[in-house]
Amino acid sequence: MTNLLLRAGTAIALLFAAPVAIAQAADAPAAAAATTDADPALWVVKDDDTTIYLFGTVHVLKPGLSWFDEAVRKAFDASGELVTEIGGSPDPAAMQPLILKYGINMSGPSLTEKLPEAKRAAFAKAVAEMGVPLQAIDRFDPWLAATQLTMVAVAKLGYDPASGVEALLTAAAKESGKPLSGLETVEEQLSFFDSISEPAQIAFLVETLDQLDQAGPMLDTMVAEWAKGDAEGLAAVMNDGLKAAPELAKVLLADRNARWAEWIETRLAKPGVVFVAVGAGHLAGSESVQAFLTKRKLTAERIEY
Repeated sequence: MTNLLLRAGTAIALLFAAPVAIAQAADAPAAAAATTDADPALWVVKDDDTTIYLFGTVHVLKPGLSWFDEAVRKAFDASGELVTEIGGSPDPAAMQPLILKYGINMSGPSLTEKLPEAKRAAFAKAVAEMGVPLQAIDRFDPWLAATQLTMVAVAKLGYDPASGVEALLTAAAKESGKPLSGLETVEEQLSFFDSISEPAQIAFLVETLDQLDQAGPMLDTMVAEWAKGDAEGLAAVMNDGLKAAPELAKVLLADRNARWAEWIETRLAKPGVVFVAVGAGHLAGSESVQAFLTKRKLTAERIEY
């Protein structure tokens, strides 16, 4: 299920704005000097007067991957606007009330009490390894605790939203004066997690605890598939955890992909060239954005380069 978490949304990376994650991000290893070429997959949907590029992103990356070149750069430069999941990075101060609204529960049992008794020691150990008191996150909703534990784990391995695809694309759009907008708001993304039933959230957290030591290797594998443009390989890696979490997969992936396909169809009615960048997992698998476009009799063509 950790791979589902790692592909679920840009807001996950933005949770580094939360105090727990900020404290750990500073401990990430220094960036390597070497640069490695990467050629991620790129698609295009178009009609007579509209071109929409679809590019799969990785929200957190280690420094050193050279991907913003060749066909990706050409498509970006040809586009008149950039559209991402949330349209840029919001003020961290604005995130705090949203996290309080959608991720904190000050009444009822604590998170430790909600967990199966057999998992409480593992939870306490994982929190201690974050370097914060248990009471600091014991009022988190299970989904928020799961995201924080995972993102801190990968931050310690050098993964950083500042090196992620959205950060570079957003900076390039601002530098070139391209309009930037989002398919969703940060509040919507956080509300998606909050809408998941508590039993599913608890299962999500338990699975995260069980797989926490695999978060880094899983992300390494996902980035390797992404970097070589292997959409089918990426789908195989990512879809592995979906069967165990049908509710999360529907809320965080399938439903959103269907809405984004509708957005693309609507946008085709307006002339122009648009560069759309969303998490690579949304562009892979049987319920990908492309699959929902096919249901609308639209074709996303892979750009070979």
